[in-house]
Amino acid sequence: MPTPEERIAELGLTLPEVVPPVAAYQPAVRSGDHVYVSGQLPFVDGSLPATGKVGAEVDAETAKELAAVCALNAVAAVRAEIGELSDVVRIVKVGGFVASAPDFTGHPGVVNGASELLGQVFGEAGVHARAAVGVAALPLDAPVEVDMIVEVR
Repeated sequence: MPTPEERIAELGLTLPEVVPPVAAYQPAVRSGDHVYVSGQLPFVDGSLPATGKVGAEVDAETAKELAAVCALNAVAAVRAEIGELSDVVRIVKVGGFVASAPDFTGHPGVVNGASELLGQVFGEAGVHARAAVGVAALPLDAPVEVDMIVEVR
């Protein structure tokens, strides 16, 4: 069975460097058997590929792709905290935040980008509880942000 790192490579992706915090917090903190990952923005090579509200400046499909980028950044934070992604027992909970136009209601579809990526990387261990929430604005005018709780060995 391939490791999560091997699955990431099979998907044609590269695990990025951990995105440095944009405020006073840590990207991930371990407490016992859990890693709590701070909200991750869809940074690619140090910048946001899109900004604005979903349903206005950013379409839902692009936002879904950006949610997957957020999840990949979150996975990178987990790996930096624990060393090996094979030590992930389960993705317990994912929080997805979508900066959206007032009439946009497709938040679950956007956050599916993160959920689907986690399922591809971790298989059954990637199946999780989740919230998909619309918000007025996110840091740096990002269209989406993802945080998560992960059980580890």
